[in-house]
Amino acid sequence: MQSKLSRQEALALLKQYNKEPFHIRHALTVEGVMRWFSGELGFGADAEYWATVGLLHDIDFELYPEQHCRKAPELLREGGVGADMIRSVCSHGYGICSDVPPQHIIDKVLFATDELSGLIGAMTLVRPSKSAMDIEVKSVRKKFKDLRFAAGCSREYIQRGAEMLGWEMDELFQKTILAMRSCEDGVNEEMRALEA
Repeated sequence: MQSKLSRQEALALLKQYNKEPFHIRHALTVEGVMRWFSGELGFGADAEYWATVGLLHDIDFELYPEQHCRKAPELLREGGVGADMIRSVCSHGYGICSDVPPQHIIDKVLFATDELSGLIGAMTLVRPSKSAMDIEVKSVRKKFKDLRFAAGCSREYIQRGAEMLGWEMDELFQKTILAMRSCEDGVNEEMRALEA
């Protein structure tokens, strides 16, 4: 798996269609999460490819929320992204805004962790530390059950993603926490540079 885009090109493509810090932070977080999972699952040689899929997964969401995952192929093709990566990006919306099913492990990880990283990200915002470093599985389990908390994060998608991967929910929670911890400093640094 090779991305035709450098990381710099992929980030420029993301920023062409995304200006809101919230959306950029989420993209950077999912990029880091996907990079971590590639190594964790034995695909470390493809880490940059996995990361680019994560970075670009919501490319169309800010400007075209009603066409999410349907506008993405056009934007990605224009940006020089290959068909396999476009397929992976579109598969994360399967069942809501896309008819592209997650087939490969990269697709299933993106499907499972996109919404979950949003939920855990929302948890960090209400903690004194503003960090995932002190978030534990039991805290995620509690917030997962509280449907009023981060109500926009689909619990059904998270659960379906765990099932696709053949993991218990706690395993998905634990791994995603670790993945978010792994990239938190880098994401914060990039966001500070962006807002400067």
